[in-house]
Amino acid sequence: MARILLVDDEKVARAVYGDYLTDAGHEVHAVSGVTEARAALALHSFDLVVTDLILPQGDGMEILRYTKERHPDIEVVLITALDKVGPAVRAIKSGAAEYLVKPVRPEVLRHAVSRALTTRQLLHENAALRRHVALVEAGQRLLTVLDRGRLGSAAVSAFLQLCPARAALVWTRGPNGELRHEAAEGVPGEHLASLQSSWEQRLREQMPRTFDAPADDPFRVAVVVPAVDPSASLRGWAVLLLDEPEPASLRSTASYLAQHLALALHHADRIEQAEDLVYLDDLTRLYNARYLDEALEREFARADGQQPFSILFLDLDYFKTVNDTHGHLVGSKLLVEAARVLKSCTRDQDVAARWGGDEYVILLRETDSGGALKVAERIRRSIESHHFLAREGYGLSLTTCIGVASYPEHAADKRTLVDLADRAMYRGKKSSRNVVYVASPAHDAVPAARSGAA
Repeated sequence: MARILLVDDEKVARAVYGDYLTDAGHEVHAVSGVTEARAALALHSFDLVVTDLILPQGDGMEILRYTKERHPDIEVVLITALDKVGPAVRAIKSGAAEYLVKPVRPEVLRHAVSRALTTRQLLHENAALRRHVALVEAGQRLLTVLDRGRLGSAAVSAFLQLCPARAALVWTRGPNGELRHEAAEGVPGEHLASLQSSWEQRLREQMPRTFDAPADDPFRVAVVVPAVDPSASLRGWAVLLLDEPEPASLRSTASYLAQHLALALHHADRIEQAEDLVYLDDLTRLYNARYLDEALEREFARADGQQPFSILFLDLDYFKTVNDTHGHLVGSKLLVEAARVLKSCTRDQDVAARWGGDEYVILLRETDSGGALKVAERIRRSIESHHFLAREGYGLSLTTCIGVASYPEHAADKRTLVDLADRAMYRGKKSSRNVVYVASPAHDAVPAARSGAA
């Protein structure tokens, strides 16, 4: 059964056509003119409009245009006494489903209505299929984003593309429950900071439901969608902001996208963990030489001859004696503790790496040779004053030699910079030890093997 709006200025015609359609099982609402038809379309939901072409104070073409502009999913059947090709062609080109010429027999009207309703159903199914395909494709695109930094923006774009929302914001949830705002789109710039702050407070209260937005929001309705991965872990939230009540389809669409966002976050975390295994030293959990090499490549590309940076090359003094006296297990524990001392003397933006054996290299970003010398001295003093493995009852004392080389002061390429820092460190090995030297091209070359210099 369909809901049909019947428009005809003749009372008899309304009664006759209304009976035809009612007998066919449809619900009919009959009006006499254009004004009443517009009012009915605004107040009620219809599947089909059947209208006479010639009406007082307007015509059926006006109703056809109005319906297609305001309610494009409603089909229109035109009825007229004019047996001419021109009006029929104009009606069909304007979107009419059928064009019938009076007198209209009951079976003809019922058949025309049936075809129009079938067309409407097929169009709805086609539109639903397109939406479903677009939704699946959007979900698959999210799963291909493996860079966590880009994932938030990709998710926001997907939500706004497929959900009838004015704005979208995405937060992720860390392993310890901390919130991280990833991306936002559609929020006026003057409101972004306040919205971000207020919503983070609400999300900490975990309110995954639809509700009227608070008075300070520039939107009427907020829809909070949790992003839950296949292991039922809450990975974050999407907040969709609307100017009108939530449409029926929004929740299912947003939930589907949120599930794919959660799965993408899960994949990104797994990849980060795998990368950690590739780039971290197994013993000290500092970065390894492979990661340092890539970090230096990026730093050279970023510096572009302008921004200075430095590296420190460290070697522990007489570490071989520790292994010979206390065994390699104690030596390994000492290397781990030395790594912690190094990390405590550097910033988060710096890169501390184990070069190999008892050698470490530190990349100091945005630091010239003067600043690097100060950091090197801080590390040298910290190691000299530290009692290693005191909890295990050893309380070992240790010193180090440190070589300093800076870009662009000492070298303009990666290999030379590392080599000069290594030579400066080795100069300390040949002299007093427990010392810091700044690079100089005049330093002796580093021998191929220096096991006796440990």
